[in-house]
Amino acid sequence: MVDLAALDQLFDRLIATRGTPAPAGARYQALAAEWAAAFRGSAFASAAPTPVPFGPFGALTLPYRKMGAIDSVDLLNLDELILFAFYWANRGRYHRVVDIGANIGLHSILMARCGFAVRAFEPDPLHLAVLRANLKLNSVTVEVVEAAVSDKNGDMKFVRVKGNTTSSHLVGAKTNPYGELERFFVPIRKFSDAVADADFVKVDAEGHEVVILRSLPAERWQSLDAVVEVGTAKNARALFDHFKALPVGLFAQKIGWSRASRVEDIPTSYREGGLFITTKAEMSWS
Repeated sequence: MVDLAALDQLFDRLIATRGTPAPAGARYQALAAEWAAAFRGSAFASAAPTPVPFGPFGALTLPYRKMGAIDSVDLLNLDELILFAFYWANRGRYHRVVDIGANIGLHSILMARCGFAVRAFEPDPLHLAVLRANLKLNSVTVEVVEAAVSDKNGDMKFVRVKGNTTSSHLVGAKTNPYGELERFFVPIRKFSDAVADADFVKVDAEGHEVVILRSLPAERWQSLDAVVEVGTAKNARALFDHFKALPVGLFAQKIGWSRASRVEDIPTSYREGGLFITTKAEMSWS
């Protein structure tokens, strides 16, 4: 098992190799398993609020939480570590960032540790309570907005998936949600307003990403980059067609963060990694 003290070297390596390896490869799987075991064997698996050295980000306090079948240690998977490395590599490039689908605050905390001004959107009151507690434990300042993000302002029904609250979503975003469900209304905020002063946004909207991203005026992408989780093959096609017509570049983790030239290059679920959206010529790692 690797020692968490090696996180500095891991982040350096991920930056140097531009966020590779891609998720489908054996090298990725081995590295992911190695670090998953290390986190499971650390204080991150304890409910006690224990600071744990977390590479260049300093000590991270993330008490263990169950979220149905998923828990807080699962949030430290290799895909997330790659994104954290990207944030760190770009700490001098971005200034105001937005975390859509902030969950219990892990991305927001590490974005703040990069020196970014962070605005976090989270609609689920259960996650919000933990998010606020985690921000306090880590002594970071984040603007927290109790809302989901969509293409308009108002209210919308939210589906909480009790067996995996990380899969909770706005109604209609997923065709066949599973298990025991709760439905209630939450505030929604218009995407263009949510990112009005931002230069980077992370979007984890559990199937609602197409509605969100297609609502932004084309010219706004000249000054905004995004990293997105894509939920389905249908959403992958919709995003590919939309951004190809603008044009805006799509850089996919499943092909080593290279520029996507065909719809098959776009991830169709979290298992294939993230999607980076920019008008820049490449995804910057330096």
